[in-house]
Formats: sequence, structure tokens, C-alpha cells
Amino acid sequence: MSVYCLGSINIDHVYRLPALPLAGETASARAYQPGLGGKGINQSIAALRAGARVVHIGAVGQGDGWIAAALAEHGIGMDSIRAVAEPTGHAIVAVDDRGENQIIIYSGANQAQDPALIEATLSGARRGDILLLQNETSHQVEAAALARARGMRVFYSAAPFALEPLLAVLPHVTHLLVNAGEARALVEATGVALADQPVEAVIVTRGAEGAEWISAGAEPLFVPALRVTPVDTTGAGDCFAGSLAAALDRGEGVEAAMRYAAAAAALQVTRPGAAAAMPERAEVEALLAR
Repeated sequence: MSVYCLGSINIDHVYRLPALPLAGETASARAYQPGLGGKGINQSIAALRAGARVVHIGAVGQGDGWIAAALAEHGIGMDSIRAVAEPTGHAIVAVDDRGENQIIIYSGANQAQDPALIEATLSGARRGDILLLQNETSHQVEAAALARARGMRVFYSAAPFALEPLLAVLPHVTHLLVNAGEARALVEATGVALADQPVEAVIVTRGAEGAEWISAGAEPLFVPALRVTPVDTTGAGDCFAGSLAAALDRGEGVEAAMRYAAAAAALQVTRPGAAAAMPERAEVEALLAR
């Protein structure tokens, strides 16, 4: 089977500093590192390193040819990634000594996806394949509808959280991924409990507490997080999402897939960066074995 991802590709500008700045405060960074990021490419690389066959659909600016080489290093091909007139999306990421972060995103090329390319790429998908989506690109609804028409599973990460795009894509989603705050916002806005959302499952990540799989007619499945000392939490949710999709894609049961995703995210936050910090399957399985 395969994991497809219509996902953002960003240039991350990561600044390390002792504490995150307050409103109106100017803070000095003691380190700076540019790199590859974006929720979409993070999820693709996480799924790829977890053993999935991954096809990434996306867009970058025309002046950033280095991105192709960077993606190739991670094993992501450019066949379904287009260079467009808009500049490549980027993110300003501040990370403090506790591993917490603040992120500002500029969407750029991520909002200029090619619907013909999406359709052509998904035409090669098979029933049961997975499509990963996040709220960082254009054409989410069109892609989700195409995927469901082909019998694919559609995993939607509702981040950055915005109610209108979430409600638009929700009829085509099979698995909804939210963090605890996003879950509360969804329930408050719709008045619908998580177990009653129109999806097969809602997966709620709760940071250092763990994660929960919620589906109608069944007891919620809770998987605790592994205790680690975080270095950088940027991309942890993306690591969980991509790893979970890959584990389910290879036929793991829900509990085993959730445990795998939790272990992958635990490893990822012990390393600086986002895309580059995604762990290999062997590392995750070794951690689980311990």
C-alpha cells in the first residue's frame, strides 16, 4: 500500500533562545539553523522513515532549486511537486531551553497547489491507500473528495486550527487528528462530541500525557507518552501523524500503531529540528523493545 500526502513544504528558520519572547519584547537568539519543514513534508518524511511508500504532492518557489536536493536526501521525489511563481512557504521558529516553541508561518507556494496534478497523482492510488492532509495548503477539499471516491483513507490534521476549512473537508475525512486544544475548540464550536464526529476515528494528541483514539461505539483507547527530556517539540504532532499512518498502512492494529506513533514522537522531540529529526523505523522498534 502507499501513503500520499498533499502537504506544505516550508523553509524553516529556527532560532534557539533561553526563553520565548513576550509580547513587545526583543530577544536575542544564541543559535540559528535554516532547514526543511512544513507540516506536510514533516509527515511525509515521518511516514517514509517508518517504512511506508510515500508520494508527496506540493509546490515550491521557482528560485529554490536546493529544495529538490534536500528532499532527495530524505527520499522524497519531485514528480508531484511543482515550482510556481509564489515564493516557497517559510516558518519562523523560536525554540526555548525547555523545547517549547513559537511558530509564524508564511504560506506562499503552499496555497498555489495544482488541481490537475493532484488528480493525476491520486489516479495512481489504490483502495485502502492513505492520503495525509493538513490545513497548510490549498485544495484540501478537492483532494479529500478525490481520495474518498477512490476508496482511500483520508487523515486530516486540523492544524493550524480554523473551523471553516475543517468543516468543509470533514465530510471526506476518515481519520481526524487534533491536539487537545483543537479538540476542545471543535466540540465547543459544533456542540458535537468527539465520538460523534462524522469520521471513523478522532485521534487526540495530548503532548507529554499521550494520545487517544476515539471512535463511535467503542471505549476510547489511550496510549501514554514515553518519558523523555525534550530538546525541541517542533514537528512532534507531524511525526505522530506520519508514523501512525505508516503503521496502519503496513497492517498494524490500532493499539500497536498508536504505540509506534507515540514512540516515534518521543524520539523526535529529543532532537533539534523538524523534518531532519524524524526517526527511522529500526530506532522506534528498538525503543519499543526496551
